[in-house]
Amino acid sequence: METRYFYLLRFALAVSDLIIFNFCFFLGYYLANKYGIYIDRDVYRNNVMISNLIWVVCTGVFALYAEGTVHKLEHIYRATWRSIALHCFIFIAYLFFTDNTDFSRAYLIAFYSLLAGGFILSRLTSTSLQHALTKTYDIRKAVAVLGMNQGGLKLASYLQQQSSLNFVGFLGEDRSQVNKNGELIVQSPAEQLKKAAESGIEEVFVSVDPDKMNDLADLIKEGEKQCVRLKFVPDLTALETNFRFDKMGNFTVLCARKEPLEDIENRFKKRLFDIIVSLGVIVFIFSWLYPLLAIIIKIQSPGPVLFKQLRSGRDNKPFWCYKFRSMRMNSDSDKRQASLNDDRITPIGKFMRKTSIDELPQFFNVLLGYMSVIGPRPHMLAHTEQYRQIIDKYMVRQFLKPGISGWAQVNGFRGETKEQGLMEKRVEHDIWYMENWSVMLDIKIVFYTIINVFKGEENAY
Repeated sequence: METRYFYLLRFALAVSDLIIFNFCFFLGYYLANKYGIYIDRDVYRNNVMISNLIWVVCTGVFALYAEGTVHKLEHIYRATWRSIALHCFIFIAYLFFTDNTDFSRAYLIAFYSLLAGGFILSRLTSTSLQHALTKTYDIRKAVAVLGMNQGGLKLASYLQQQSSLNFVGFLGEDRSQVNKNGELIVQSPAEQLKKAAESGIEEVFVSVDPDKMNDLADLIKEGEKQCVRLKFVPDLTALETNFRFDKMGNFTVLCARKEPLEDIENRFKKRLFDIIVSLGVIVFIFSWLYPLLAIIIKIQSPGPVLFKQLRSGRDNKPFWCYKFRSMRMNSDSDKRQASLNDDRITPIGKFMRKTSIDELPQFFNVLLGYMSVIGPRPHMLAHTEQYRQIIDKYMVRQFLKPGISGWAQVNGFRGETKEQGLMEKRVEHDIWYMENWSVMLDIKIVFYTIINVFKGEENAY
């Protein structure tokens, strides 16, 4: 949806930034030599190309010149300062490791100060230019929406926020045409498209109700007749789910949910993260902690050190989940959740559950591929059968590998679920995690989990 004017502005921003960057690099060199900080010309020449290459990499990392960045001023500033900061870090590291001491601190301070000032001036100038072009020549593309349904209203709200588009309004929303009885004259889609063409509208986004799909051929025919581009947006808002489109050969496949972990590259990243973390915990923590806890567990209660239980895994396949045994041997462990002041819990078990140390053996489950470090908590088979009957979308969480910790847990939804609403909230958070997964989100949850362990959690019992 980007117009040629905004594309040229994006290109001009990249070129002007490169010019400013090299000008500041040269000006810093010139000022340094003028005021007694001698820098050899060969040193300058040898490092200017390296510095430019690092700048290109940094702007690529933060997508400074991407369409989604350039169309929002706050995104431009954020990406610019991040690029400068990353360049500073990498360039100084490069000078340090190559033992290049000819660039003094004073030069680097001068260069990055000039660079920051130059970019501030550049951003102010480009913003003023963009506003002037938009106001004087109206360089934005005129668009409208056909279909004032729930999806159309959301689509209109989105279009209004796009700086490259001039959202004119909804077709057919003119209420001025009434007959002699005071009734509204409803224009046909063909009449609405004809009026849109006469008004200078270039594109019309059609919010299509599922039951109106058969009308698309007629709309396309009329749109082409009026020289108006039509773009169809299925109105699926009533289904309350995040659809995604995939290509399978020549077929367009509409998937019921957005699942980043359906992508093989993302699954590889998550699996690599799981292996590194689980191996680290097993080697550096579990290896020495296991003998200590084993002795205490055995002293306080007869029975095995480890407790294993069948739990629901990915795609609802059961697997043996391991924990340090925190309870006395009992016959209710497969159907009864631990509760506050539960008389089955041993003294060391109370400490382990409070600090989540009892979950450490599950890193073996992670290493073997049955679990992930982060994901929905695995439930007992009986509870899975119970809740799938009474909670809508409960089984959606089973699309993922279960985790040692999860988005629901770090948001306070862990432990005993006395009320159905608590389990519904847990499921809601698990589904949100599934639809918004990223490596950084997993790292964020790991840090939150560690903080909660030291801070202590009210529901950890």
